[in-house]
Amino acid sequence: MNKKNEAINDAVLQLTERYAKESLFSSGQGKCLPNRSIIVDIIQDLRHILFPRYFGPDSGSSEFPEHFIGHQLNDIYDRLREQIQVAFLYQNGELGEERADEVTARFIRKLPEIQELLLKDVQAGFDGDPAAKSKEEIIFSYPGFYAIYIYRLAHVLYLEEVPFIPRIMTEYGHGATGIDINPGATIGEYFFIDHGTGVVIGETTEIGNYVKLYQGVTLGALSTRKGQELSGVKRHPTIGDRVTIYSNSTVLGGETVIGENTIVGGNTFITESISADTKVSAKNPELVIKAPRSKEEEMNVWYWEI
Repeated sequence: MNKKNEAINDAVLQLTERYAKESLFSSGQGKCLPNRSIIVDIIQDLRHILFPRYFGPDSGSSEFPEHFIGHQLNDIYDRLREQIQVAFLYQNGELGEERADEVTARFIRKLPEIQELLLKDVQAGFDGDPAAKSKEEIIFSYPGFYAIYIYRLAHVLYLEEVPFIPRIMTEYGHGATGIDINPGATIGEYFFIDHGTGVVIGETTEIGNYVKLYQGVTLGALSTRKGQELSGVKRHPTIGDRVTIYSNSTVLGGETVIGENTIVGGNTFITESISADTKVSAKNPELVIKAPRSKEEEMNVWYWEI
């Protein structure tokens, strides 16, 4: 036996032994996890409905909107219901056909409300960003808006206690945008994330209306060392209406409340509540500015001082 076959045989033996021992690899007969690719396709297809003509050909959405929407939703309904049923079966060991059908129906009925919320988020983005040339630009190209779009879909399924699928959705959005919004977070109207990369919003975060976040903002927990003991506990902050939090700021703790109309400056670290109508800023670090180095200093390889 050559080295190739020996290596493969050894790996096969050890892996199959672990398959048999590890419960995570043995879901049971007839059980499987939801299909991530199908869920991502549903996210993309729903964009065609909620924002027609932006993410593909018109396909009759202008001339025959009822036919276009009805045809698309019929297909999305069936695919989503199947994935929800798979998720319930894996989690609870029950087929849950009727429950999956009810959840899917409620989700589809929520789409007009989700669209209305998203249009308010578009308005917040346009009002809050002087670089925005149009609302169309925000819908078509802003990563912050895309992350919010996915969150608003996922949040509906999270409230329905659908396993796996809400997190699959938002983690797809996380990978696509660099913005991590847990589907359990509660976010009000006219929400805007500017630039976006590195934003983290934890599961029990509560965000009011007209809130604006910049890149690198973390709304997190003070400590997660107790792990699953903290499940269901309010661990993340509450952000009041009309709050702006600038870049690379961190707000931690389930008892931390940022009062309405507050402005939080960049690079701040907050673990206690802030009263309404307040401005919070960190002291500027002291800058050390030195004169340009001379030619002799530039030639000196031992010149370590910056």
